[in-house]
Amino acid sequence: MPSESDSKEVPESASSIKDLILEQEEAANLIKNRSLLEPNEIVAEDRIVGRDTQLTNITQHLRVAISNERPPNLFLYGPSGTGKSLIINAVCENILELCESRDIRFGVIQMNCQNIGTLGSALYELVRKVAEDIGVPVEIPEQGIPNKKKWRELYRLINEHYDTVVFILDELDMLVGRRDMDEPAFSRLLYQLSRAGSTNDITARVSVTAITNDTKMMENVGSRALSSFTPEDVHFSDYDANQLREILWARQDAFYENALSEDVVPLAAAFAAQTNGDARKGIDLLRTAGSLAERAGANQVQEQHIRKAQDKVEKNRVLEVTRGISTQKKLCLFATAAIAREAGTGAAKSPLGYQVYQYLTETLNVDQYHQETYVNKMKELTTYSLVETERKSQGPHSGSYLEFTFGENPATIIETLREDSRLDDAHDEELRAVVNAQLR
Repeated sequence: MPSESDSKEVPESASSIKDLILEQEEAANLIKNRSLLEPNEIVAEDRIVGRDTQLTNITQHLRVAISNERPPNLFLYGPSGTGKSLIINAVCENILELCESRDIRFGVIQMNCQNIGTLGSALYELVRKVAEDIGVPVEIPEQGIPNKKKWRELYRLINEHYDTVVFILDELDMLVGRRDMDEPAFSRLLYQLSRAGSTNDITARVSVTAITNDTKMMENVGSRALSSFTPEDVHFSDYDANQLREILWARQDAFYENALSEDVVPLAAAFAAQTNGDARKGIDLLRTAGSLAERAGANQVQEQHIRKAQDKVEKNRVLEVTRGISTQKKLCLFATAAIAREAGTGAAKSPLGYQVYQYLTETLNVDQYHQETYVNKMKELTTYSLVETERKSQGPHSGSYLEFTFGENPATIIETLREDSRLDDAHDEELRAVVNAQLR
């Protein structure tokens, strides 16, 4: 039976936790509006910077929906964090409001394809999102039924509840599907959605917007899908440092007045400019730096907090990307990053990277692939914006090679990959010796 002293400890403990929460709330005196520091937050028009051309193009293409006409299909491509999702969502939100004022049933269904494995999973997710948008229960199971039934359910919901619907398929290139299929799942999805309006399956008007970081995605779209999809292309180039500063200044009111020192925004913009002009990274740096400063009890976010945030954000992004990739891709990335780290240039030549890859596979006693496979796996990693590739010549009689340039610090990539215990036997001193022998 608990003693009297024991019974008193519970409320005291609860009170102390509440006090701690209130103390932390009082100490959090730097960030005023955290939603403005969410990279995917749909922001007011005056906060959209450096994308006038893309905004105008997308608006011109989609505006016909307010006249009850079908908008064309769109293909938005460019590096990560360059405003693709931000612009299309902002335009669609405004079109939705205008359509509502004209009694036009306009819908926007957005799906991120990054973690969707098969065409069947994608179809179920689209049905689920449509059902959620119109406020009805999902009437089909996720598993155990053919895709034809999922298509029929999707068509039924669209026909009954929309005049026009825009499907926004973000990171579409990631929807590859089963490797034994001749045509990737994203190609089959584009074919079915874009041709549905020309058949009797759908009476509503359907428009498809494909978004990707992979500029070569359309090369993998089948001929039938290409013929029916025929999108209007909108390219999103990198933000430069000046545009990134404008973007971050446009969100400075997420903080209380004088909460940011003068050098914080320029430094965050400079770090983001180093990573393909990624605005998401700049915004994430501000948010992380603000949180670090609050936890430290600082009166202002300063340069030191941005630098600490840079280390943390880099590691988090690499961890997010590398967590789901295969062991072979990890080994290729690890070997190439080891070359770039020791070279001090952030870049590595493919022949040297392959030699270090051979050392790793022998040391760890895992399968070793040919150099062509190593190069192809590194090329695939460009999709994640970790590396960029450029073909270079060794001279008129010496052939050419690929050079891999890292968007993140190679040392951060190595440190993050080492969280996989399978790399424990690749000791750093020996690795550095092998790499330096190749560089000499």
